[in-house]
Order: sequence, then structure tokens, then C-alpha cells
Amino acid sequence: MCSIPGMENAGCVFLFGYNPSASHPIVARRIVRAKEKGAKIIVADPRHIETARIADLYLPIKNGCNIAFLNALANCIVNDGYADKDFIEAHTNGYEQWWETIKKYTPESVQDITGISPADMHRAAEMYATAEPSAIIGYGMGVCQQRQNLKTVHTLAAVACVAGQIGKPNSGLAPVRGQNNVQGSCDMGCLPNMFPGYQKVTDPAMREKFAKAWGVPVEKLSDHEGYKLTDMVHLANEGTLHCFYNYGEDPVQTEPDSQGTIEALKKLDLFICEDIFMTQTTMYADVILPGTSWGEHEGVFTASDRTFQHFNAAVPPKGECRHDWQIISDLSTRMGYPMHYDNTKQIWDEMRQLCPNFYGATYEKMEGTGHCEWPIPTLEHQGTADLFPGGHFNKPDGRAVLIAHDWEHPTEMPDEEYPLVLCTVREVGHYSCRSMTGNCKALSLLADEPGYVHMNPADARARGIRDGEIVRIWSRRGSVYSRADVSDRINKGAVYMTYQWWIGRCNSLTLHAVDDVSHTPEDKFSACQMERVADQQWAERHVAQEYADLKARLAKEASAQDVEPAVAFSASQEPDRILV
Repeated sequence: MCSIPGMENAGCVFLFGYNPSASHPIVARRIVRAKEKGAKIIVADPRHIETARIADLYLPIKNGCNIAFLNALANCIVNDGYADKDFIEAHTNGYEQWWETIKKYTPESVQDITGISPADMHRAAEMYATAEPSAIIGYGMGVCQQRQNLKTVHTLAAVACVAGQIGKPNSGLAPVRGQNNVQGSCDMGCLPNMFPGYQKVTDPAMREKFAKAWGVPVEKLSDHEGYKLTDMVHLANEGTLHCFYNYGEDPVQTEPDSQGTIEALKKLDLFICEDIFMTQTTMYADVILPGTSWGEHEGVFTASDRTFQHFNAAVPPKGECRHDWQIISDLSTRMGYPMHYDNTKQIWDEMRQLCPNFYGATYEKMEGTGHCEWPIPTLEHQGTADLFPGGHFNKPDGRAVLIAHDWEHPTEMPDEEYPLVLCTVREVGHYSCRSMTGNCKALSLLADEPGYVHMNPADARARGIRDGEIVRIWSRRGSVYSRADVSDRINKGAVYMTYQWWIGRCNSLTLHAVDDVSHTPEDKFSACQMERVADQQWAERHVAQEYADLKARLAKEASAQDVEPAVAFSASQEPDRILV
């Protein structure tokens, strides 16, 4: 809700479930600058992350305690006298009902769940709530990839409202996206419940508007919410989903329970992939559409803080690669809805006309190093750095609704057979599913397969594991090999892996459980076990061979596309590895 540059000017930056030095290095630099300007830094994270080194208060919370921790923090803000009563009365609804839940969560009552002493909880409440001129809560996938992720966001927003740390410059929440242009994808309607510009598909007026603009009968536009990506597996298994168009993603690598994902993909009648590299997912595709990479096309990205930025192509496309918008236009035309654009500006201008909050974001404003931060409703508007100025929220009465939830333990708790908590994280040396950075020799020299599993020295000693050795990690879903990274910055009883590695693929281990509303997977908490491989020479040879075999399979699949280039096939044809 606040701008990323504005983080430098806050009086307090509270990082909750967010490791910017690994996932967003530029944001991490903003936080360092805020510290240099005198801001207080609070870090709540199970690991002693890089930013914890400069924190004024580091809170080593236990894995899976998010709502219990935040409820206790809110309890301290109120009971210690730091609540902004004027803001609560003037700008919120539901305080009394909210407090009925929060009053039960004293820091003493949840200390065993959170791992945080009451004294530190009280100190955090004071540091955050009394910060001048403002305080910001930055949160990332440590919040979003939990069983109660939406409820945690509700709680974070309520904490900011009760403390009066929202609705003013450089304040509120700073949610950061997991990958580049996730925000832009949502802005443009890549959500199962929204048209572009966050206009609900269930709103008849919105359907009428888009139907008129696109020249189709209104009944052609869905009047109900669609499915989410994490629904794909069970929909394919039950026979509801027959065709899946995978667009620039590698779900075999990035979605939980990789083997379950593979089995679901095999059950589809038609599986289409559009990508720039052969990936572990495209190996199962019936049709592969080669798109252009970031350096071969131009368009607009949206940063996590709602900032539109236009970018230009560096080089022209090679071979049979085509721009994404051209592929989509041709497919649409062949499927019965003629679609034609001459360039991306035409697409952007159409979107601006249909999305009031984006209307003022013209290509002209974004020339060079220009940018536009929505809402930007008019051509004269300069953009909006901070949402909800003056405490006016996007509710009919302009008031925020305070919502509280009780804490629930994660879906799969550690036990005697699987005593360790597995949490997925990111690494700064590689990006996303590694389909791009994994093909970069320089980055591979810095870090390569089978990747790393980060663990506490006590857990390593209990298993006879030494730093750098190959270990086997297994769960109820599968088993992988990885390299031990032993560090006292890791909390005891938990191990951390990134889904970026192909051989040490942690999503072969993770649980396919999702938040009830958002359907975001619970990637941050599942149970596992780990052991040292006795024959380390065999282990080194084994993972090297596995990696070589996988790369050979990818190369073979890519080179096997010897059919004539095609742009479409009839519904009666049996698709057989058609490369478009």
C-alpha cells in the first residue's frame, strides 16, 4: 500500500516473514538507507536473516506461529496504551468484536507457540506503534505461503489501523510479490475473479462494460469466479479439467508435491506450454509455443508497489519465437474471436480506457525513466505513492473493517517419524524456477546442483552431518538429495530449501495444502526427515549423473521437435509434440 522508495523515510520498518536481501535486494538497500536515516528496524523471522544483523530488535519466531504472534502484538499495543483511539473511532468499524478475539492473546499465553518473550513482545509493540513520522510493515512469502495466509493479512492490516500507522505518507503495509510482474499480471486480470483493473466478474455492470468494449454478447463473459492454479491437480484428477494452457511457468518445479503435479498433467487431454526454455513442465506438453524473452520484447511491468514501468526490447526475436501478445491474438482469431493489434501501445490504451485507476498511465508518461504509480485516474494526475490517504478506505463508508482470527496450527505437524519442519525459501543467486538463470554458466559456477538444505548445527550433529556433505531429505511425498549448509543462523528443528534446484527439488517433498480462500499453497510448513549419505563419493557421482541425465532429457526433448512449424491443429487431430 506504500511505495518502495517511501520505505526510506519511515520511522520504523517492521519485516515480518520477509527476507529482502535474498528475494528483493533493491528493497533491502532501501531498508539500509532507512536505518542510516535513523529508522528503527524490527525483524520477525525464524532465521537470523541478513537484515536481522542491522535490526534494533530481532524476534526469532517459531515456524507457523504468524497469527498467534500478531494477535499478541496487537494485544500489547492496546493494553500498553499505544492504540490510536482517535484513528480507530474515526476510520474503522468492528473494534469491539475484534478485541473479543485479541484480548485472549496475551504474550504470556502464546509464548510457547511464538517463542518470543513477553518483554520482547511489549518492546516490539512500543517500537512499532510509537514510531514517528510513520511505520511500515513489510511482508512476503513467509506470510502468503501459509495455511492462514489471508487471515494473517487481515491481522496485519488491523494492527496497522489500531496503531494508527496507516493512511499517512510512508506508512501502512508493504506487501512484496514473489516474482517479477506478479503485480502486473493481477493488474491485467490474470485472476479467476477479476477483469483488468480489479473489476469483479460477478458485477453485472462490469460484464456489460467489457462485453461492449470487446464486441461480444454479455452472456459470453463468465458471471462466476473461476479456478486457481492450485486447483489444477485435483480438477485434472477428477476429470473436470481437460486442457491446460501453461504460460511462462514451470509448475512441476514450483508447485507443491511435484509428483502429484506430474501425474495430473499426464491425465489432461491437451497440455499447451508457452515458454522460452525447455523446462521440466514443457517435457509433458503436447504443444509448445516459443515466446520471446524479456530482452526480445517491450511492454510494461508493474512493481510490487503498483508502479508501471515501460521497457524496450534490446534485440529482435530469433528463430520461430513470437511475442506473447501476437501468439494470443492468433490463437484467439483461430478460435473464433478475431483479435488484432499492431503494437503493445494499442493494447495498453485499450486497457487504460477500461480501467479507471490506470487511465492516466500513458506511454508518454513512462518514456525514458518515467513511471506511473496507480491509482492514476486522470491524465493530469501524478500517481499515488500511498493508498488510503487521510484514512479513507475503499469501503462504501470509507472506514476499514477490523477482522481478527484465532490461530490454527499448520496442516502437517512434525512427529517422531518426520521431526523436522521444512520451509521453502529463495536464494539471491538464482531466480524463480531457474529455467533462465540455470542456463547461465556464470551463475552456475557460483552455485549449482543439487542445491542446498540449510540446517542448524544441532540438527546436523544429531545426524552426523558435516557442512557441504550430500544428504537425503524425505517426506510423505518423496525424497531428494541436497548439499548440507550448516549455520547457526538457522533455527533448531527446521530446514530450509529453495524450489529453484532441479535435483534437490524441495517441492518433491512439500505438502499440497492450501489456504481456504486464496488457495495459495502452504509451502512454508511441512514435516520431513533427513540423513547423511554414508558413501559420499557415491552420492557425489549420483547427483552429478542425475543432473546430467535431466539436462540430456531436456536437450533431447527440445531437439526432437522435427515437425513442420504449425500455428494450429484441428480439434480432431491427435496432438503429437507440435512445436509452434
